[in-house]
Amino acid sequence: MAMTESVAIVGAGLIGRAWAMIFARAGWDVRLFDSAEGVAEAALPLCAEGLRTLAANGLCTDPEGAAGRIRSAGSLAAALDGVDFVQENGPERLDVKRTLFAELDAHAPRDAVIASSSSAIRCSLFTEDLPGRARCLIGHPVNPPHLIPLVEISGAPWTDPAALARARAVYEAIGQVPITVLKEIEGFILNRLQGALLAEAFRLASEGYVTPQDLDKTVADGLGLRWSFMGPFETIELNAPGGIADYCARYTGFYKSLAADPAPPSVYEAPATEAILAKWQPPDDLPARMNRRDTRLAALRAHKASQKD
Repeated sequence: MAMTESVAIVGAGLIGRAWAMIFARAGWDVRLFDSAEGVAEAALPLCAEGLRTLAANGLCTDPEGAAGRIRSAGSLAAALDGVDFVQENGPERLDVKRTLFAELDAHAPRDAVIASSSSAIRCSLFTEDLPGRARCLIGHPVNPPHLIPLVEISGAPWTDPAALARARAVYEAIGQVPITVLKEIEGFILNRLQGALLAEAFRLASEGYVTPQDLDKTVADGLGLRWSFMGPFETIELNAPGGIADYCARYTGFYKSLAADPAPPSVYEAPATEAILAKWQPPDDLPARMNRRDTRLAALRAHKASQKD
């Protein structure tokens, strides 16, 4: 990669500002554009403040220098002029994506990859008719992207493998953690996993098996604590003497019975949601829980390392 590359961040809302900070922190020149008048300019001090906060927590070494690399662009054409990469952050609406990507494809440099931050809309739904559709893809971050590094890369059937590889290299170079969705699927990977857990959470809480607060503890102080540094396959690899194959032999009978009775779509509707809201109480001990988490994570990482030795 060149010493200094440039990126157009199209859309200066929460996600766009986060991308601007991420790229600038990594040394890129950032052009920030928003179709709403004054929004891009107003985003600059917010990005500067965010970078100082990152620095205070050890996540940015030169916040002032990074902030100086972010500039607002007065037009979409000015934002796209000569850039190496485009990160689109428009509204999550198919009609908007189609219109916006037609403009991006028409004006971005021919060798620039065009990535969308879309969280659910498949790339093929808004790029099929574009002359440059081979360089278009999804680069879906997790909110807030400047703190949670995962990026889901998903192409359409016609996306050039070289564009996917280029996007992955870019995201890695700026400190994110990219994964590649090998085949298009609605919701990509993270949201499908989250959706499966959320549906069962709604069912268990709404049907009176557990309070909403205790269910949250089950994830925050149980599954989430463990999953914060190792995924489900690595977890079951370590949870049976013979690894994944042994785990499947021991426990899949139980999991098959659960899979045969999935939570229905109605768990997201009244009266199920009303039953949860009637019992929900927002927690007020977040700082204390975060301190406990940090201590436990350090011990868990040491335990994991000893299991592998």
